[in-house]
Amino acid sequence: MTASNDTEVAGSLAREVARRRTFAIISHPDAGKTTLTEKLLLYGGAVREAGAVRAQKASRHATSDWLELEKQRGISVSSSVMHFETAGYRVNILDTPGHKDFSEDTYRTLVAADSAVMLIDAAKGVEVQTRKLFEVCRMRRIPIFTFVNKMDRLGRDPFELMSEIEEVLGIDAVPVNWPVGQGSDFLGVYDRIRERLLSFSGGHHGTRRVDQAEVKGAVDSPAVREALGIRADEIGEALELLDGAGAAFDNELMLSGDQTPMFFGSALTNFGVSPFLDRFLELAPSPGARESDAGPIDPIGNGFSGFVFKIQANMDPDHRDRVAFLRVCSGRFVKDASAIHVRTEKKLRLSKSTLVQARDRESLEEAYPGDVVGLFDPGIFRIGDTVSEAGSFSFAGIPTFPPEMFGRVEVAEVMRRKSLEKGLDQLAQEGAVQLFFEQGAGSSAPIIGAMGQLQFDVLQHRMESEYKVKLRLTLLPHKVARWPVSGFDVDDFRFSDAVKVVEDREGRPVLLLKSPWYLERIAEKHPDLVLSDAPDRVSARD
Repeated sequence: MTASNDTEVAGSLAREVARRRTFAIISHPDAGKTTLTEKLLLYGGAVREAGAVRAQKASRHATSDWLELEKQRGISVSSSVMHFETAGYRVNILDTPGHKDFSEDTYRTLVAADSAVMLIDAAKGVEVQTRKLFEVCRMRRIPIFTFVNKMDRLGRDPFELMSEIEEVLGIDAVPVNWPVGQGSDFLGVYDRIRERLLSFSGGHHGTRRVDQAEVKGAVDSPAVREALGIRADEIGEALELLDGAGAAFDNELMLSGDQTPMFFGSALTNFGVSPFLDRFLELAPSPGARESDAGPIDPIGNGFSGFVFKIQANMDPDHRDRVAFLRVCSGRFVKDASAIHVRTEKKLRLSKSTLVQARDRESLEEAYPGDVVGLFDPGIFRIGDTVSEAGSFSFAGIPTFPPEMFGRVEVAEVMRRKSLEKGLDQLAQEGAVQLFFEQGAGSSAPIIGAMGQLQFDVLQHRMESEYKVKLRLTLLPHKVARWPVSGFDVDDFRFSDAVKVVEDREGRPVLLLKSPWYLERIAEKHPDLVLSDAPDRVSARD
């Protein structure tokens, strides 16, 4: 290849990277996250009519909620990937579960995102799960955009919400637009940066795009004041107060994660969704360098590389397949090309690659940094695996978190035991649950670890619907899991009532404790024993 061809290829790659926007949406449950996802797909042209997440009898369901249990309960229990092209941008949305029981799935998905949209209920403000997910974003220093949702209902004062974000989350909040009215009087927003009033109407109960009228001018201009009517003084005073307080948007502070731009709207009615999407596409970062054990990997200056952040079995119930979700980090992914599976040092042919759109898949010929590729997985991939053209580095690992609930699994029909083992193994590889065994008992006595009861419910539902295995789950009294790093002797705990010694899927010993209080007791009685709450830091048994 000539130097001019090299330059042309690099230029093409740079253009593709520059137009990518890959982001996750985070929120507390019921803040409207899946509804906003659906409306972004509507305005991005991926769907013609948005499906609302309603009750169990709803005739339509959100595009991102494809598991049967999600449709039944009207909640997201699994992260999903969607994409669309709009205004010259390639947008990849990583929709995450809001429920705390699925925090680990959300954390893994956030590792694959370049930015995040933090959704806040206008009436409830910053809630518990929002705070936890925000901290994950802050640790990664990724830019956060705030969308204050449900302005079609009566909620809290926008200034109060702004102050709460700053005080509770410790990040400067700067409104990019300001709401005009609230509840049934929510009529539009004033764009502070472009100095224009946007008024909304129509939308057919939120299933179609709304009509948007624009009046350009400063808030005290005659045209804007006339359009605002009786609200002119109220909006003018609010914007004057914001300007006086120095609430000015700074792009560099936003990119460093020190400032969050605020937008106001209603995902249900579509009011404010289009202005938010337009500004987000302009301001959000394109894919940047990713940390690895060989230093930062530039998306343009390196060959193809990516990492697996999610594995999903049985997306197609007719074929019982497994898909590994690979975030492309550098270079150009090409179907049928060869790459190195770094952990096993084996060469792979990337032949069965697909583009994932929630449950649906389509053939894929190429992909670029920021894109998510679905790879057929015959059982070789693990979450966190690096795949690259060179095979000379690994991306930073994806953390695993200790479970907080445990249950012993039994199956009613002995004839279904092999199906039980296969199902539990596959769901554990997905990261849906963690799998443990009584020492010396092998697979005949599986114990399941989860973050909460809803994870157990999903496990039982999926085992019955996907593997035709009906489970009996007996809850255990243990609440804490710790992995011995050094100084461990199983005989020290053989007759303990409060501590159960089990093994994880990698053959590593694990201590299950009835409460955190026993950690102090263990430290006192066994000062040489070093424990970890992260199995990633402990070597698997040979």
